[in-house]
Amino acid sequence: MRIIGVDTGGTFTDFVLFDGNELRIYKIPSTPENPSLAICKGLKDLSATSGIILIHGTTVATNALLEGKVAKTVLVTNKGFEDVIEIGRQNRKELYNLHYRKGKVPVPRDMRIGLNCRIDYKGEIVKDIEKDELEYLKRWIKEKGAEAVAVCFLHSYANPEHEKRVGEALKELNIHVSLSHEILSEFREYERTITTVANACVKPIISEYFKDLKNCLGKDVSINVMHSNGGISQLEFTLKEPVKTVLSGPAGGVIGANYIGKLAGFKNLITFDMGGTSTDVSLIKDNRPSMTTDIRVGDFTMKVLSIDIHTVGAGGGSVAYFDEGGALRVGPKSVGADPGPACYGKGEKVAVTDANLYLSRLIPEFFLGGRMNIYPERSKEFIDKMAKEENMDPTELAWGITSVANTNMAKAVRVISVERGYDPADFILVSFGGAGGMHACYVAELMNIKKILIPRNPGLLSAIGLITTDFIRDYSTTVMLDADEIPIDHIDEMFKMLERKGIEDLMREGIEEKNILTERLLDMRYTGQSYELMARWSGKKPRVDFEREYERLYGYKMEDRKVEIVNVRVRVIGTTEKPTFKEFEKKDTLKDAFIFKRKVFFGQEWIDTPVYNREKLNHGTYLEGPAIIVEYSSTTVVPPGYKLEVDKYNNLIIEVV
Repeated sequence: MRIIGVDTGGTFTDFVLFDGNELRIYKIPSTPENPSLAICKGLKDLSATSGIILIHGTTVATNALLEGKVAKTVLVTNKGFEDVIEIGRQNRKELYNLHYRKGKVPVPRDMRIGLNCRIDYKGEIVKDIEKDELEYLKRWIKEKGAEAVAVCFLHSYANPEHEKRVGEALKELNIHVSLSHEILSEFREYERTITTVANACVKPIISEYFKDLKNCLGKDVSINVMHSNGGISQLEFTLKEPVKTVLSGPAGGVIGANYIGKLAGFKNLITFDMGGTSTDVSLIKDNRPSMTTDIRVGDFTMKVLSIDIHTVGAGGGSVAYFDEGGALRVGPKSVGADPGPACYGKGEKVAVTDANLYLSRLIPEFFLGGRMNIYPERSKEFIDKMAKEENMDPTELAWGITSVANTNMAKAVRVISVERGYDPADFILVSFGGAGGMHACYVAELMNIKKILIPRNPGLLSAIGLITTDFIRDYSTTVMLDADEIPIDHIDEMFKMLERKGIEDLMREGIEEKNILTERLLDMRYTGQSYELMARWSGKKPRVDFEREYERLYGYKMEDRKVEIVNVRVRVIGTTEKPTFKEFEKKDTLKDAFIFKRKVFFGQEWIDTPVYNREKLNHGTYLEGPAIIVEYSSTTVVPPGYKLEVDKYNNLIIEVV
């Protein structure tokens, strides 16, 4: 059986095919209007239309939420709590904007209905649901013409009886229903409500998308989907909980970087994924990706356990412009796949790719392995025009565009490292994505990172991550217990209850019990605090695990304060067979890899710079910058003052001389 990872990005759709012996890679422009079109074309080009397992990183749910193109959805909740998703939290995205307005919620007021029922925080029924009320609810939903329903009652994490009754009653409507206790069995009514609503809103859309994809691919293709938590699940589970795919593609990149980094002997990594539309960064400590329970999509923060990924609008397609104050800006708006940067031949807006091309850091003859034509004269035309309008030197403008983009990306690295209590200097920067290699050294310098790893096929690492990950399910429940008083045996029993469910679910997906691992985590806080920290449970006193994380993050701990266990979490991991990457024999091939020299701008002057073919750079090869390394999926820039070595897996390891 062949396995193929497919990552749909904003600009390109990437394919990595593993047939049991070797990897084949392929890259084609995305089709944003219907992502399945590019997938079907790519599989056809690869002659991989039958007998395959397709592992998909998808942006369908994310784009639907960002663009507001969601299904017509009804929210069913308790009477008097219909406006919870409208009220939300006090957080303001723009603190000093006097005219700030919150974004529109996915479910308008006339599509929300409250039932006269109530369960208290102990899980006891205070007011039961009347049968007549359920009958009225069904008629009301029909009249509204809803495509999906989100059901979220107060304290359903403690007792889901009312949600189950509503879900059962709505079955006859043949409509997509999302119940909050199944999506997020935790307290905080706003987070649980908005997460359930988001799931309901995208459920019909993602169901239709995968229906089209399956029709296109045929019956002889099995589909698994990457989730935000860094694991895959079979399509059937994804269709029930599509909200868990909102960071599907970027999560694949983090998993791929971790896999390659571990092979290369590095355990502390900062991943730097610069694509055509955005840059995604994440932190890996001891080969464990950092996790978060908060995902922000547009104006809304949902609670889904995910890899902690910070995204900024700085990619190869990010538009450069001057704001009202005359400052040069880059992004977050992108030219996308169509029309693309000016050099693609259609667009007339200057993007980061145009600036790199103008500075000769991008070699047009080798763009996408020479399979895609780009037009340097168009980049020059529009950069010259933009510079003339601002009375600037065009070269300075192009260099300024790349520098602003570098600063934006360095700020993103700061968010996931310094602001999480980590020193970036203790980490290796793993750079990938189609544009990452051109900016990695500059971002590393801004963050005092000493070493950079650029894997083979960096423009397709997210797709490689898809075929190197495991089946992962996450389970949680709110408990609200005194960490200092609760017996260890009681904590152990709570974990076992969640583990049993997780193991059963993975076995239904075809995973043998011997290949299933579990991880135990606790969300804890000092009593009186509003937010909690997630810590891995050591099996000893929870307070020790909590204060270790708390002190690392904040620099102190409060030994006189009680610690509260808020949520119990379990990760259930079904391990899969991973593709093997061969080790290369040591052989210096620098002369063989040399193509030609080209003048490249490096901040102050144009320098004659050698260009090398990465396919011919072998383990043992050493060079000092400046240099340009070209390959099918990416370009790597080695500035003056840096050295490069090729390791035994043919990764590029770059350091300051």
